[in-house]
Amino acid sequence: MLFHPPKNPVELKVMHLNKSQAQRQQDLVEATQGKAALKQFKKTLAKQDKKDAKAKSKRKGKGSDKSAQVFVLDFDGDMKATAVKHLREEISTLISTANKGDEVVIRLESGGGLVHSYGLAAAQLARLKDAGLKLTVCVDKVAASGGYMMACVADNIIAAPFAIIGSIGVVSQLPNFHKWLKNHDVDYEMFTAGDYKRTVTVFGENDDEDRAKYQEELEQTHELFKHFVNRYRGMLDLDKVATGEHWYGEDAVHLNLVDRLQTSDSYLLERMENHDVYALHSRQKPTFAEKLGLSQAAESALNIAVDKLPEVLSRLDFNSRFNILK
Repeated sequence: MLFHPPKNPVELKVMHLNKSQAQRQQDLVEATQGKAALKQFKKTLAKQDKKDAKAKSKRKGKGSDKSAQVFVLDFDGDMKATAVKHLREEISTLISTANKGDEVVIRLESGGGLVHSYGLAAAQLARLKDAGLKLTVCVDKVAASGGYMMACVADNIIAAPFAIIGSIGVVSQLPNFHKWLKNHDVDYEMFTAGDYKRTVTVFGENDDEDRAKYQEELEQTHELFKHFVNRYRGMLDLDKVATGEHWYGEDAVHLNLVDRLQTSDSYLLERMENHDVYALHSRQKPTFAEKLGLSQAAESALNIAVDKLPEVLSRLDFNSRFNILK
């Protein structure tokens, strides 16, 4: 087994957004104004850097802590909140490295999904606050249902004017094939231990008691959702906003669902004026086959071929010796 390495590990990439922004500015100045203007622009940047360094030195001389840093994480949520796999590792890294008072900005996009998945994702964000870090959530497009469950944990929620916010509710739907099975003389049997091990089902016949119990479970989940939101945003009128409705950013501000209207890009540019801002991005390291651009089927074939390589070499060696002896 020569070509079966352990599951590819996670790698973390860190980008200093201040430096990246400065480089883009220099590229634009050079392209539009020429090298002379670029030289002057670099001098201006150098003076500003010197001024910032002097200010930091004064703060240290007064015994104050070093300037707070800003760390940016991205969460692009799907139905199962699978992005939490990397989010939790990024958060663990920050908690063990960042200083109290540093800020973490989450650029969050999600229309919600499974309750337990988004419950875990929201709990991961709560870890940041428990560690003494300031938490800001920026929503450029949507933070609804489970997405809003995550967003509400933040100290500040910033949303673009037309971002979709809210949907504090619970929904469940499923088809039922009982009549179709019955019409085709197909029996469906289900065995359970416990009165409510199963309530409504896809293939069985659902009665009013099943539906009532299932609705009760949904209501209980909704109450837990509301309690969670109220814990972090006590200023909300839950009777008004926890109806399952959603609102655009403009109305969400008036309802206290978010704190201000602004895009994440604009907010981060503001933070870069006085803070070092770093974007963190983790991913699974690509396998050797992925680096070569091979498909999964091709990778499997390559694994099999390499596994058989010792046997093939052994045969070649035997044949060579046989020919010599012959």
